[in-house]
Amino acid sequence: MTQPDPGLPTDPTAMTAVQLVSAYAAGQLSPVEATQACLDAIATRDGALNAFCLVDPDRALVQAKDSEARWQSGNPRGLLDGVPISIKDIFLTEGWPTLRGSTCIDAGGPWTVDSPVAARLREDGMVFVGKTTTPEIAWKGVTDSPLTGITRNPADPATTAGGSSGGSAAAVAGGMTPVSVGTDGGGSIRIPASFCGIVGFKPTHGRVPLYPASPFGPLAHAGPMTRTVEDAALLMDILSLPDPRDPTALAPTFTTFRSQMQRDVRGLSVGYSATLGYARVDPEVAEIVAAAVGRLAQADLTIDAVDPGFPDPRAAFETLWAAGAATMLSKFPAGSRERVDPGLGEVWARGDSVTAIDYLDARHVAAEVGITMGNFHTAYDVLITPTMPIPAFEAGHDVPPGSALTGWPAWTPFTYPFNMTQQPAISIPVGTTRTGLPVGLQIVGPRHSDDLILAVARHAESVLNS
Repeated sequence: MTQPDPGLPTDPTAMTAVQLVSAYAAGQLSPVEATQACLDAIATRDGALNAFCLVDPDRALVQAKDSEARWQSGNPRGLLDGVPISIKDIFLTEGWPTLRGSTCIDAGGPWTVDSPVAARLREDGMVFVGKTTTPEIAWKGVTDSPLTGITRNPADPATTAGGSSGGSAAAVAGGMTPVSVGTDGGGSIRIPASFCGIVGFKPTHGRVPLYPASPFGPLAHAGPMTRTVEDAALLMDILSLPDPRDPTALAPTFTTFRSQMQRDVRGLSVGYSATLGYARVDPEVAEIVAAAVGRLAQADLTIDAVDPGFPDPRAAFETLWAAGAATMLSKFPAGSRERVDPGLGEVWARGDSVTAIDYLDARHVAAEVGITMGNFHTAYDVLITPTMPIPAFEAGHDVPPGSALTGWPAWTPFTYPFNMTQQPAISIPVGTTRTGLPVGLQIVGPRHSDDLILAVARHAESVLNS
């Protein structure tokens, strides 16, 4: 048994995953106590937030008791054995329905298969508390659906949590689980991470195996949503383990993310783009991000103000997005078109009209952006941008009310380009607006540089929190 740590929080729901494991090892806390604290927090807080679409106390406590026995015998199963976790309701999870925010999916199942994400978390011994909300088939940048209603932001429940992994972000930011896992096809991890004030990491495409294959194909990623970069790195060591069901999955890494996270990144060359050359940014958000970048420049990072040099690829992204949505929705039962989210119905109709030539032309645009970013990274190790150009807006709307914007990609200009290029990107919290709404900073690196991104994010987190 390790020595007790007097610096740990007394409230388990305020602990990070790393702190929980430390407390388990020292005998200061048991997985059963931590799990019960999370369940109590959900019962108390989720009525106002609607982060969860499924909570299973009985199953969670059985898993927690099994973990408790392993810790008492000195044989924890994995890195985060006994740590409570929530899982976005996009991932197949054995024994629980995966309804993807849709009334068109039969809850009867059978639900007998774990996705790679759920399988790796289960093998590690983590405790599954419940599943988190998503817009229907994770199609947009906010989280509401015909099935589960509106998910709200713990920073201000009148505002959106973002999406499509908004339930996971609200669960973590609201102290209901220390960590969660989400998907990101156009910003769906990073958008809610920025809005809710947590860490959200989209690794290189294929680094976290997926099954079934996402309808959004080469845009689709999965990754951790946490309160600290360290927790994200440990989750990556679990989530990135291989699975034979994903033919696009990358080869295993030669090292661990948790060890590489500690590397010295001082002296790296960083490009800072405040707008990517085309985005309109809220002045208060711009000021907060610029101040954070200034502090990083004073902490031994060489930072130049520079745009990567690609035009806004939104039109190509929306073609790829619509084609993916229509492909999945075409397999829904007859009559589904009238039942889905109206905005999703419009995307479905657009996707039906996309030709093979349209799709390949859009993939060509994605490749050109990727080539531009590849050249950019010959001069700059990483790129920093705001994660979002705006703070969270009123919940229940697909676009900021009164903005005259059309479609969620119109207000997410910093996220979707890096799904098209398949690069790793992370959002970390860097401040709040005068009304208390979180603001995120995005760090983007070359493909396959996931370890570097985590190391830079850890350094930035340390500098900005000091």
